[in-house]
Amino acid sequence: MATAGRRVTITMKVLYCQQNSPGEEITFVFQERENLPPTRDNDVKVQVRACALSWIDTKLLSEIKLEKELLPVGREISGVVLEVGRKVTFFQPDDEVVGILPLDSEESGLCEVILVHEHYLVHKPEKVCWAEAAGTVRDGLRAYTALHYLSQASAGKTVLVMDGASPFGTIAIQLAQHRGAKVISTANSLEDKQYLERLRPPVGMRQLLVARVIDVSNGKIDVAESCLEETGGLGVDIVLDAGVKQFKAEDESTLKSQLLPHKHDIITLLGVGGHWITTEKNLQLDPPDCHSLFLKGATVSFLNDEIWNLSNIQQGKYLSILEDIMEKLSRNIFRPQLDEPIPLYEAKVTMEIVQKNQARKRQVIQF
Repeated sequence: MATAGRRVTITMKVLYCQQNSPGEEITFVFQERENLPPTRDNDVKVQVRACALSWIDTKLLSEIKLEKELLPVGREISGVVLEVGRKVTFFQPDDEVVGILPLDSEESGLCEVILVHEHYLVHKPEKVCWAEAAGTVRDGLRAYTALHYLSQASAGKTVLVMDGASPFGTIAIQLAQHRGAKVISTANSLEDKQYLERLRPPVGMRQLLVARVIDVSNGKIDVAESCLEETGGLGVDIVLDAGVKQFKAEDESTLKSQLLPHKHDIITLLGVGGHWITTEKNLQLDPPDCHSLFLKGATVSFLNDEIWNLSNIQQGKYLSILEDIMEKLSRNIFRPQLDEPIPLYEAKVTMEIVQKNQARKRQVIQF
């Protein structure tokens, strides 16, 4: 924007994550940014309307050499296209879009206007609100990665979703049930149990989304025994964990560690040819564990949804997944676990809560 030959400077607030040294607790800081660089050939200039907050894996960023003193915060965004580069073919001004900024992005989604490469965006359906689009896209991507690419959830299969009342667990349950699978889930509290028991498919269907809810909050319920009982002793076809205990003498000082199943329980409840999808990045399996998995012909896969943007070879599949997520959101097949939208000035405090894993619902900043 310019008047009488003079360029007007536009200042915007941006949220960054700051870590001064490895192992040190990270802090979140607002900084001011003046203007954007010129729009490059494949860039889309987006006015951000909503940005979901997710936990930042500083260790992963360090391992792939992307750590820096100031890391942009907020990668799942929805907004309106303001301007496009001359080689952009998929979008035009006034289009409504949604996407996930790549790990190496210099842009923070918690900024009013950003530049995004067109290959990280898809169109947002008109009937989907800004907060739901931004708040569902990552959990949807994780669910698709787990239940479509790492395993094949389909009719006749039984899927166990650990901590099903979490934002990710909720979307995974809805996707598995939509595919025709029978779903079992664990609940970490009475409130979670009641939420899962109330879940229903869309369009007035009366059956439960979750065939059985296993309340693990009191520590007295054996998850493996409950799953074997529910499946007539056959075991489940797909397990989607939320972390596991690996050692008998493992520290149980936190409530979360007390609620996690032991890895032996997971192996026990797996059926023949079963798939264990784990979020436990440091999983250790001993020879007896591997032998049990071998006898069942079972597989173990690691759920890392960042793989889609670490290699451009999967770009077409990746964008197809994002489009499908938005389509299911528009048809109410996906109904995310979102908290009330939060204004930008509360983003710093909210991100601190998210980074400590203390938020039970997906937190979304709305502009």
